[in-house]
Amino acid sequence: MHEGSPRRWPYSANNSPLALPEHPILFTSKEVVLLDDFAGEMSDEVLQGSDLSAYFKRFGSKSTSLDGLLAGENAPPIDERRPILLQGELANPYRLQDINIGPLPVLTVRLEGLCRTWADGLDPRDAYPGVHHVTLARTPGWWERSHIGLATKEQLKRIREWLDNGVRSTWRPVKLGEGNVRFEHAPLEAPTVEDVEWDGSTERVSVPAPAPTGPLISLDELLVVVHTRQGCYNHRGRIARCVHMHQRAFHEGLFRKGSSHRWDEILTLK
Repeated sequence: MHEGSPRRWPYSANNSPLALPEHPILFTSKEVVLLDDFAGEMSDEVLQGSDLSAYFKRFGSKSTSLDGLLAGENAPPIDERRPILLQGELANPYRLQDINIGPLPVLTVRLEGLCRTWADGLDPRDAYPGVHHVTLARTPGWWERSHIGLATKEQLKRIREWLDNGVRSTWRPVKLGEGNVRFEHAPLEAPTVEDVEWDGSTERVSVPAPAPTGPLISLDELLVVVHTRQGCYNHRGRIARCVHMHQRAFHEGLFRKGSSHRWDEILTLK
């Protein structure tokens, strides 16, 4: 199934992470192709190596495997790609078109114990107020949907260079030392603001999480890019989560009106 040109996507990147893909897609410069989203069999296995690659290869269109779709675009196959977490506007086809990323599979996943939050920095590109990119922070008990891209080495380099915007080491590629990332094959609502408990020093979610619909991805296999200049916004000790506060509301209501959480204080890395 084809969704048309990336430029017909309903929201441009400076609205992200609003209206990101609800289903797995193959992004190309000419079209967005919906991929079959299969449930498969649930297991407690943590996918890595050849098992993870085999799981990726189960995606495709009604008539063609994902590798077949990539071959039709003269693009490298799955075995020459690595999963990278796309927690912000880099899962938006409009943005992927902007940076000329080339054919890129984008699959839906669930974050567990990790939340997407606004990096405490402003990228002035596009239009004022520009774009606030998205980084990660821990929250015990939290869950939400996000995306991974299956990227080649050149695409990984392009993603980081684009985020840095000429200022080297603003964004750092890392491996997570906490939380879980798993495949997600069903609609998923994140906890509400009221579900986040706050004891004056720590935020956590105690309500039960929805049952998982896909297996875990080994954190050793997954690349994540995090903001290392100021980290994320510190709202009197609390975190401004993307699912609770969209980009414009964050910029107009909180940005530069508080302090920052250092990136290595809000996330454990390997």
